[in-house]
Amino acid sequence: MTGRPLAARIDVVGVGFGPANLALAIALREQPGAPGAVFFEAQPEPTWHPGMLLTDASMQISFLKDLVTFRNPTSRYSFVSFLHQQGRLADFTNRGSMEPLRIEFAAYLRWAAASFDDVVRYGSRVERIAPVWGADGRVDAFDVVVASSDGIGSVRAGAVVVAAGLQPRLPVGVEPGPRCWHSSDHLHRVGELRAPTRLVVVGTGQSAMEVALDLSDRFPDAAVHLVSSQFGVGPSYQGPLVNGIFDPETVDLLYAAEEDVRARLDRLHRNANNGVASAEVIQEFFDRAYRDRWLGRERLVLHRASRVASLAEGPHGVRVVVRSDLDGRESVLDAEAVVLGTGYDALDMSVLLGDDVDLVRRDASGRPVIRRDHRAELTAPGSASLVLVGQSDHLHGMTSPLLSTVAVRAGEIADLLAGAVRAGRHSRLEEGRHAVV
Repeated sequence: MTGRPLAARIDVVGVGFGPANLALAIALREQPGAPGAVFFEAQPEPTWHPGMLLTDASMQISFLKDLVTFRNPTSRYSFVSFLHQQGRLADFTNRGSMEPLRIEFAAYLRWAAASFDDVVRYGSRVERIAPVWGADGRVDAFDVVVASSDGIGSVRAGAVVVAAGLQPRLPVGVEPGPRCWHSSDHLHRVGELRAPTRLVVVGTGQSAMEVALDLSDRFPDAAVHLVSSQFGVGPSYQGPLVNGIFDPETVDLLYAAEEDVRARLDRLHRNANNGVASAEVIQEFFDRAYRDRWLGRERLVLHRASRVASLAEGPHGVRVVVRSDLDGRESVLDAEAVVLGTGYDALDMSVLLGDDVDLVRRDASGRPVIRRDHRAELTAPGSASLVLVGQSDHLHGMTSPLLSTVAVRAGEIADLLAGAVRAGRHSRLEEGRHAVV
């Protein structure tokens, strides 16, 4: 593992070092007397959606929703501080947009992460989180097993913060292959294509639309087929009123609400983020198709209200059978490649907890029960904390896996960890005093 050697026990271990745990590292550094922490990141360097860093793509949120501003506007780790240090503050202001380029925000995250090389172990994948049981059946700590180029090691922690990010979702029965990949790998794989004539993109949201446009740019002689389960692709429904559902204060309101109310609001407002695309991207897709029709060609083909009935990858291409939900008809597309813009799922904790997965309490729908302070509710008592980030949209609202509340949530978790460590140290001190007596 790169970085300083690990102690046998540490206060806090972070799993992953994306925006959520990077924001937490900053919050801990800015908090006097904060607990010690180390973060394990599987990637060899700081990255953020590298497979979708298209050069002309913009963020869909304000630059103020960075790692720190909503929690501490004076922090030296703000996006504005980054722009100032890079000599780009005037340029960004003159651009006249609240939304940074995606490549710009990724550069900001790398800049912020560079200040934490002393607490991050890159190229280190957490393989297992195992509870440490006390004699009285309490969970006193967690052993975190880590694999790296140096082999397998472990560290014991009083608290573990799992912020491993979302995992690519694939259609049932579909596996990635040489000619079939998820949109999260798009830029890593698209360079393998050589003069394709037909390509297929599956999905209904921003990523699918961006990939379709990118393929059309790269291969102007190819037909790009977009398979959408919707009649078209809807625009993200945003505005100053509905955007309030992304506010940090809304988390309190949603968490305190009845489950059926949360579920209803989620259904009503999912189109503010999920399965939708920006109006600019939709307009560009339509304009290209419109222009091509006047030029007597068809380079962007939309399959409305349709689904992939089957997908078979061969040595030279992929045969995709597309079924229309409108009339049941099927069409066969022989393509050089298929890109799946089919979204993401939260990390399945059984991957890390293994046989101890039942330690996390579940609700009637099988979802983890997570407290307002982001700790998982455990089925056994104890002083150890397991914090799950990005897995609680059913309780904290749809911002759970998003950037909108990342700064405020980091502060909440930092406060939680600091309090837990102080309480644990006090408890151990009291136990020592009693032992002396």
